[in-house]
Amino acid sequence: MEFPNLTVEGKIKLSDFPTELDHKFSNKSLKKQLRKERRELGEMQNTLYAHGKYSVLICIQGMDTSGKDSLIREVFKDFNVRGVISYSFKKPSERELQHDFLWRHYRALPARGKYAVFNRSHYENVLISRVKPEIVLNEKIPHINSLEDITPAFWEQRLEQINNFEKTIHQNGCIVFKFFLHISKGEQKNRLLRRLNKPSKNWKFSPEDLKDRELWDEYTHYYEEAISATSKEHAPWYIVPADSKHHARLLVTKAIKERMETYTDIQNPSLPDELQDQISYYKKQLKDS
Repeated sequence: MEFPNLTVEGKIKLSDFPTELDHKFSNKSLKKQLRKERRELGEMQNTLYAHGKYSVLICIQGMDTSGKDSLIREVFKDFNVRGVISYSFKKPSERELQHDFLWRHYRALPARGKYAVFNRSHYENVLISRVKPEIVLNEKIPHINSLEDITPAFWEQRLEQINNFEKTIHQNGCIVFKFFLHISKGEQKNRLLRRLNKPSKNWKFSPEDLKDRELWDEYTHYYEEAISATSKEHAPWYIVPADSKHHARLLVTKAIKERMETYTDIQNPSLPDELQDQISYYKKQLKDS
């Protein structure tokens, strides 16, 4: 199967990117390919854990109903549980609001040898906060006392702070992936209707979903600005066609796997020479026990 290059370079318009790719694979075939790719990615994760010098941060963003939860569940299913953790960032707590906006994300970064998956991420601070800037007032930032104080320069500075954050963690061994699950407005409508039509999915629906849907164009604009300003070689954005959940999961898995394969220094460590020389002795000792 041909896998397209999803990496963002330069300034983008989301309307230039498809929400679905033409392919001749059934959902059954896509699921079969996913199982193969994620098993191999799981084996690579075990090697990363044993090597113990790199960590991996996966940021998943997208409009409501874009499939973030199910993608995380399916892509990382074959990982050793000790080597991966997922965080879902909700409204900041009182304690979190006593610190800068990146503090809670720093605290959730993966240790060396591990993956962390951010379901939504530090990018919410330049997305939902831009659409609803009153959120920023809760942060108690010096000299930000009213909505009029939140100028375009404020958002440019915040994007620069995000770039600095990602550059710093990259320089210290964290491999950063950022995925935008790109769905069409029509597909979002279908998924919201499924939540309403299927009793077992009713709990996932909120009237807020419809209010946010009315702000689709605003969210799109701010996504474009954020992605354009922060897609870097060391911390690239990938725009993933996501109208097909099965295809999106496979594309994300393949993108992670292909980039991780470029880190050829990530290898299983070898035993110290003094232990290596004694392997035959240890084998005999076990057989005779």
